[in-house]
Amino acid sequence: MSNFAPYLERNQAFAASGAQADVPQIPFVPFKQLYLIICIDPRVEPAAVLGARLGEAIVARNIGGRTTPAVIKDLAWIVHLHENKTPDADWFEIAVIHHTDCGSGLLADDDLRAGYAARGGWDEQTSLEMAVLDPSQTVQKDVATLRSAPELASSIDHIKIGGYAYDLDTGKITTVVPPD
Repeated sequence: MSNFAPYLERNQAFAASGAQADVPQIPFVPFKQLYLIICIDPRVEPAAVLGARLGEAIVARNIGGRTTPAVIKDLAWIVHLHENKTPDADWFEIAVIHHTDCGSGLLADDDLRAGYAARGGWDEQTSLEMAVLDPSQTVQKDVATLRSAPELASSIDHIKIGGYAYDLDTGKITTVVPPD
């Protein structure tokens, strides 16, 4: 049996519920005007940790929940759409969330990092910079990166950006950088 088979069964129940009809009319304007940047770690699933529901937020997930060039390009596209297709709609807030005990911290291990670089992953310096060892520190850096990104400069006065740390042990999220 496939690992995915139970999810196909759950999808049948979802489809039968009709919940797919209750989504935003405009795909890039979520109900709660929120864009989440969060780790791919299954222990920080936004639906469970934040109670995020279908259509409420755009969720970008990557290793460490880091603000990478790809994330910035995605945000630039969403901002461009917003400016050109829904100029009168409310602007959204970006929440960057890093967490304790992040697997990206293993990028600080010299041997693992070197092996990953040799495999064709990021170069060793980029890999080391991606490691989330202290979520409070890395989330500050990522918020600063977003706030200074040239791709977002024309709209930065309309977007709120905040940084948060999630503690796996307590289940609590704390504000590290208040949204501006």
